[in-house]
This record gives sequence, C-alpha cells and structure tokens, in this order.
Amino acid sequence: MTSEPDLTDLSPEDRAALGSGADFWTTKAIGPVASVTMTDGPHGVRRQPGATDHLGLAASLPATCFPPAVGLAQSWDTELVRRVGEALGREARTLGVDVLLGPGVNIKRDPRGGRNFEYYSEDPLLTGWLGAAWVTGLQGTGVGASLKHFAANNAEHDRMRASSDIDPRPLREIYLRAFAHIVRTARPWTVMCSYNRINGVHAAQNRWLLTDVLRGEWGFDGTVVSDWGAVADRPASVTAGLDLEMPGGSGVSDAQVVAAMAEGTLDPADVDRAARNVARLAARVVAGRELGDALDNADEHHRLAREIAARCVVLLRNDRDLLPLAPGRSLAVIGEFAVEPRYQGGGSSHVTPTRLDVPLDEIRALSDGGTVSYSRGFTTSDTEADSDALRAEAVAAAEDADVAVLFLGLAATQESEGFDREHLELPAEQLNLLDAVVRAQPDTVVVLSHGGVVRLAPVAAPAILDGGLLGQAGGGALADVLFGVVNPSGRLAETVPVRLQDTPAYSNFPGENSHVRYGEGLYVGYRWYDSRDMDVTYPFGHGLSYTTFEYADLALAADAAGIAVRVLVTNTGSRAGREVVQVYTAVPGSSVTRPVRELKGVAVTAELEPGASEEVSILLARDDLAYWETRVGRWVVEGGSYQVWAGASSRDLRLTGQVDLAGDELRIPITAESTLGEALADPTAAAVLSEVFGGMSESMSDATALGVDMMRMIASLPLNRLTGFGVDPGKLDALLTAADD
Repeated sequence: MTSEPDLTDLSPEDRAALGSGADFWTTKAIGPVASVTMTDGPHGVRRQPGATDHLGLAASLPATCFPPAVGLAQSWDTELVRRVGEALGREARTLGVDVLLGPGVNIKRDPRGGRNFEYYSEDPLLTGWLGAAWVTGLQGTGVGASLKHFAANNAEHDRMRASSDIDPRPLREIYLRAFAHIVRTARPWTVMCSYNRINGVHAAQNRWLLTDVLRGEWGFDGTVVSDWGAVADRPASVTAGLDLEMPGGSGVSDAQVVAAMAEGTLDPADVDRAARNVARLAARVVAGRELGDALDNADEHHRLAREIAARCVVLLRNDRDLLPLAPGRSLAVIGEFAVEPRYQGGGSSHVTPTRLDVPLDEIRALSDGGTVSYSRGFTTSDTEADSDALRAEAVAAAEDADVAVLFLGLAATQESEGFDREHLELPAEQLNLLDAVVRAQPDTVVVLSHGGVVRLAPVAAPAILDGGLLGQAGGGALADVLFGVVNPSGRLAETVPVRLQDTPAYSNFPGENSHVRYGEGLYVGYRWYDSRDMDVTYPFGHGLSYTTFEYADLALAADAAGIAVRVLVTNTGSRAGREVVQVYTAVPGSSVTRPVRELKGVAVTAELEPGASEEVSILLARDDLAYWETRVGRWVVEGGSYQVWAGASSRDLRLTGQVDLAGDELRIPITAESTLGEALADPTAAAVLSEVFGGMSESMSDATALGVDMMRMIASLPLNRLTGFGVDPGKLDALLTAADD
C-alpha cells in the first residue's frame, strides 16, 4: 500500500496551492508532495518539450500513435485494449509522464459528435469493459489514468456552458454506467470532470456527481481533476468535490480559496480533503517511478500497433468473395488517403507518430508481383485542382486493372474536437468518383477512414472495409487485411443509419440556448433502431470474415452472480479466423420500459483453424442486468424469465433461450400520492384497502354489469383523492400508517 505524505506542517495557503497546477501540464511540488506530470492522450503520449497547449498546436515528442478509440473499439477485445494501455504506460514512463489523460468513455449519443473519434461506443457496457481494460493495462506500468470526461459530455457545441438535461434512468443506465464500472473494477488514479453542466449544474461544481455518486456510491479513492479550463468558481468546485484545477500557474484561484476560507464560505475540511487527494496522487506517482523508465521500444510498439490495427478493421461487405485480393492481380489504388492517410483525430489528443505507414507503399509490398498503379482521384485540400481530370485519370486506371481499391473518408478539416458535424455525408466529389469507378470496374473495394459515422447507403461497392481511424500503422494493417494476411474480425461499435433523420437525437442535437434535452431517453444507438425495427445500413456489432462460423449448444444457468452463458463456436469455412460472440438479453413482459434487447456480454474466440471449435463461456454479471428504479433511487434486478440471444450482431442472432432469474426485493413506499393500483400491489396496503372498499363492492358489481370495469377506471386515482368518493379519511390515514410498517 502506498504511503501518503504527511501534510501536518503545511499552512492553509500551501494546502490551497496543492489544488491547482504549477503550469499547463504539471502540479506543484510543495513540502513532502512531489510534482506530477500529466499529458494527453488516450491513443498516444503527447509530450510537449517546449511550448504547451491543449489543442495540439505546439510540437510534441514522437510517440507511437495507436488506433484512437473509434478504431480500437472495433476490436471488441479487452485483452487487446489492455495491451494498448500497457504499451502507452511504457512510453509514458520513457517520456517522463506520470498521468496519461484517458480513456475517454463518453457515449456516442449522436453520430455528429465532434469528439466521437475519442470515444468507444454507443453502448455503455462495451465502453465500460474496454475502458477498464485500458486503465488496467496503463496503471500496471505505474502510470496513472484520468477517466474522462465526467460526465455526459456528448457534444462539442457550446461545450463550456451547455447543460445536458437527462432523466434519471438514462443518466444512470447509459451515461454513467461505463464510468461506474471502470471506477469500481479498474480503480483509476484520477477522474476528469467535464466542461458541461449536468441538469443545470456545472460538472466541476456538481456535488451530487463528484461526491455523492463518484465517492459515496462508487467508492472512488483517487483525485478529481478538472478538464483544462473547466473551473469557473474554484471555491464552489472544491466544496463540490474537485481536488485539482488544471491548468495552473497564475495563483489567482489559490488566493480565492484562501479568501473563501477566511470569509467562512469554504470549509477548510474540503480544502484539506483536496490537498490529501493530490498528495495521494503524488505518492502513487512516486511509487510508479520506482518501476524505472522503459527502454526504447519504438520498433516493438510499431509492430504492436500494426497487429492491433488489423484486428480493428471491419469487413462491412464482401460480395462475390472479392476479398481477400488474389496474389498477382493488377490493382488500381485510388484516393488521397492512400498516400496521405487519415489515422487520428484533431485536437488535444493529436500525436506526433514515431513513423507512419503509407497504405499505397504497404499494398505494393504485399502485391506479390502484381502491378499497382496510383491515382489521386480527388483532393481534400487543393481547391484549384481539376476534379474532372482527377476523376477521369482514376477511372481509366480502374478500367485497366483487375481490381480497384478506392480510399474514401473524411479529412481532418471535416471533423475535429471543438465542433460537431452538421451531416453524415461523404463529400459529393468522393461519391461521384465512386460511381464512376464502379461503372468502369465492377470489382471495386472501398476502404474507409473517418472518426465519426458516415452515411454508407450511397456506397454501392461490392467490398467495403471500414477502418475508422487506425493509428500510425493503419496503412500496413489495411494491406494485411486486403491480402488476407489477417482475417478481419472487427465489429462495428456503433450503428450506421440509413439517414441522419433516423438517428435517435436528431431533433435534440446539439441543443439550443445552452441546453441539450436528451429526449430519446434510454433509446440510444441500436436500442433505438432495434426497438423500432428500423432499417439500418449496418447494425451495431456487424462485421464479416473471410471464413464462416456456426453457433450451437447454447446453455444458460442463473445464480447469484448473474447468468452463465455457454455456446459452441465452430469455424465452418476454409480460413483461420476469430469470432466475436455477442450476448443480448430482454425481459419479456417487464414491468418497466426497456429496449427490445441490450448487449450484456461479449467474448472473442481464439484464432480457430478450419473445422476447429471453441466453447465460449460468458458471465452476464448481475449488476449489468439491473435497471435504475427511479421510485426507490437504486439499482434493481427484475425477477422473471430472461430471453438470451447469442449472435454476431444486434440483428444477427443465431441462438436463443430463456432462463429464470431471481429478482431483488422491491417495495415501493405507499404515500398519499400513490395510486390505488400501486397500493393494491402492496400486500400490506391491499389488506387494509379491503376494509376501506368493503361497502363499495356492490356498486362496483353494478358498474361491471353496465359494461364498466370500475377497478381499472379508478386504479390510477391517487389515494388522497379517495376521500372525495366517500372514503373515510381516518381509514385512509390508517392505510398509510399500516403501509409504512
């Protein structure tokens, strides 16, 4: 256990000073408390040796750029993500970084979100599992994580002021669930509170969020740090539970804290708590440094980045088995992204890579003697370029080749931190090029690069690979998948809708007048599309393979831990490959509103040779099966028969079964505002009600004879309204007293 510095001899001024940074990336060294160095980011260490900033403008030292979260999540593989965290930790140690600002685990509420490339998924459990793996890998090297952005930071528009206005159930079940899982299972050293407000209260001043929930309910024992520039009122933030304001250096807010203590508007105990938590972080950092610096690992980590990126590629479509490409075929590679790859997002997490794989070069290296031509086809930056000439050149090359490989996507200027997108369209110039190329060469493969979902309904090519953003080794990884060196096993971590107007938050994004109403409630992502049986271009969890898999022998067993699922997966094709087994559940006849199905478990098989099988075991944790019961303010597992599906996407469900699960005891308090129906559902209250209604049975029978079901008519009547229908107020009081016992 890490010993903490003794703060007994520190003055109130020094304790206040511990709660703000020394400069842009470091904390203050005061007395026995060491300075801590922090930096971005989730997919690579952005260490700035000179000028510093939070927007990725100043130069940073070279570091491995692993796939950003949008790509990494497509692996659906916690072990793979853990290895990324571990590698990032080793590089952070080498570069003198103590805390890496990640992972970003906010939910992709709307595909237009400008920072979606930094987040994992539209599903909270998948996000939580992957985020916990990243934190575990990183902190195992002695480098701290900073879980962010806490919470409900789902848009860039007006991000410093906007209030995310969310009802209790979706707030708990969708937007806080991943944070809760990671805090409880991976124990991050820091949590970073976000810029936005939650239900009207700034995250940095939200005591319910930072103290009641984070520390009180989840048991967080680390340091709460602000996002850079998120603090508007530091004394109020310290009272709420903030420990460390970043960046620092001016000393202004330190003086405000000291003055607030002197005035009696800030409890010195809150300042002491913040100082202790910063000291605890420093102690963890010092212990981590004792593990020693990592050695130069650029080559090793580039190879790892290539392996991981290949596992993140999703094969969306493969008509006529066009992929993998046969050796020796002539190829026409087309598109700006083939020579100037789009491999990471813009903004604070931008990494200077140690090297960069160029897709065209990597394709030529694996072409096995086949000719590979290149045509630019379009441009994202040169407004003076002759688009007709570029398109004509590309079409001619495609016609002369056996296969065209067309790289399409979004440029860095079209999506970035700091702004949200206004639509989901690929540029018209690219779509026009695609149409012309496919007419000239029916055997066309499209390769996609983008940080946010793009509308793919117009992309009518026989084969489509989706890489999202794949990091510095993405060019080599794409070549590996194109030629079958790697069999793709990536799966979509978010739904691809047919059109923007179909998206859940379409009419509530990005909000107005500094408020965003989360009117879709629980129905985020696939929960929305699947519950409405809406057409989508590609469903959540979708991804093809160069081989085929068969599911069999579904077995279900429920106990106090949850639901144990076993399924036999067999490779029935001709190539080795991995399968991502997804488990969804529903509660038929549930007493509460629920989506038609929800992801509750996942497992990635080993690389199975043709004909080989693996029995996959997945535990659907009891906590993950619970819903937030607003009437009692806690998590509840509903008892009853659970429908369980095992499949390859939310709409490719191969096997199904049912299992009975014992529920939690749930007793809703009976008050004067409770309805008659709610009271009758409570055994104690129902017994008293039989006396209250003893003299009304005959009139109810008469009403039934007249074709009126009186009980159904009055079931929604609040108890305190019954006195107007002849019920003795004394008996009603007796009912409420008895119901409380």
